[in-house]
Amino acid sequence: MREFQRATGCRDEAEEPERIAQFLEEEKGYNAADIELRLTITTRFNDEEVVSKITLLVRVDGKATMLLRYAPGSVVTRERSAVAAARVLDPEHQIPLVVVTNGEETVLLDTYKGKRLAESMAELPTAVALQEMVSDLRYESLDNPKKEDRERRVLNAFDVDL
Repeated sequence: MREFQRATGCRDEAEEPERIAQFLEEEKGYNAADIELRLTITTRFNDEEVVSKITLLVRVDGKATMLLRYAPGSVVTRERSAVAAARVLDPEHQIPLVVVTNGEETVLLDTYKGKRLAESMAELPTAVALQEMVSDLRYESLDNPKKEDRERRVLNAFDVDL
């Protein structure tokens, strides 16, 4: 049985954001008010406009702290685009943590280093643990326009067919 289905009972892709949010609330102690569902980032390069979907965003004390992307396919091939999304979604700062899941595999990554911090839904931090992590997380802006452009190009290229 798929990890995500075990964790959330989800079988319909359209229900994924709500089910993931429900899992975070019921199993990990997150407050529904701190979870934003179905965000997007629009990029346009070479006359190709692409809308990248963000499944959900978790805020801690009002700050965007953990971005989650659900998509079918290999998690490894989705990691780079998810990190790019975490680097450009919030105009104030890069989102320090990013979760990528395909329903079978889940990884939690450090946005700045790309390092894997967890490798299953069960290993995702609880709301209390995430709150405790905040003081150690980096909330730096992507202060270089060339770097931001590069991250947007990554999103555009990876998400062109999603």
